[in-house]
Amino acid sequence: MIPPLGSSIGLRIGLLGGSFNPAHAAHREISLTALHRLKLDQVWWLVSPQNPLKSTRGMAPLDRRLEQAEAVAAHPHIRVTAIETTLGTRYTADTLRRLTIHYPQAAFVWLMGADNLAQFHRWQDWRGIARTMPIAVLDRPGFNLTALQGPAARWLSRHRLPRYDAAALAGKTAPAFLLLKSKLNPLSATAIRAQRKPGGRV
Repeated sequence: MIPPLGSSIGLRIGLLGGSFNPAHAAHREISLTALHRLKLDQVWWLVSPQNPLKSTRGMAPLDRRLEQAEAVAAHPHIRVTAIETTLGTRYTADTLRRLTIHYPQAAFVWLMGADNLAQFHRWQDWRGIARTMPIAVLDRPGFNLTALQGPAARWLSRHRLPRYDAAALAGKTAPAFLLLKSKLNPLSATAIRAQRKPGGRV
């Protein structure tokens, strides 16, 4: 279901996409940092039915990932949704374009960790994503410098804003790019799955 905005106009919304397989504390910390530093009204977690860049092997069912994400988010301004199942989109670029059509009064910001920025150039129409809405990248352990040396970061660098402009990012015309410092929580979904006991729930 597409999350309703009611009669609210001008909401500033951060979008954090991923498999959330499983959701964990680092997802929450990134979201809370974005809410505070970017002066957002909400952050939506876009739980992907299936990330095109990831294998289906070991992927927990969508309803289980949604349930677990809700438990981890545990915040009135973080909303968990599988909106791509309603929109019928597979790629992030298509999802974001559709969201801007459905919610023309909202100001969206795409959120990602620096680990995703490092391979952002592999995403379908990644330049289209950058031209659809501003992007905030939050650093992750071991990826900050590496990510900034990647093809996508080099392309985005011409549109990079200083950190003191963070509160204004949602109102900027895309492409606009900002790198934010956040708590360097070492958790990752891959590590959590590797430590999972046989037969345990994701």
